[in-house]
Amino acid sequence: MITRYLTEISTAFNPFSPRAKTARLFLSFLPGNARATMKINTKILPRTSREKSFVQVKFKDGKEMKLDSEQLGIKGVMEELDRHSRILARQEELTGN
Repeated sequence: MITRYLTEISTAFNPFSPRAKTARLFLSFLPGNARATMKINTKILPRTSREKSFVQVKFKDGKEMKLDSEQLGIKGVMEELDRHSRILARQEELTGN
């Protein structure tokens, strides 16, 4: 997963729900120094909550993505984020920064 272009991450999930697996895995895939390089907000929902789990990410170029982690799964979430990160990497390469 390309995390160099991420500036802010927000997640919300019920840790007791099997549907929260994607959000938990996503947080575990972040590098150890992630809190020093980006803002991370995690909202733990109560056991009785009916609110859906989500992963919301903000990139360096200002684009925001709110992904339904219950529907996409970890592979889908990572593909979506890597797709935009590769676009940013190409733009950075072309401008020579």
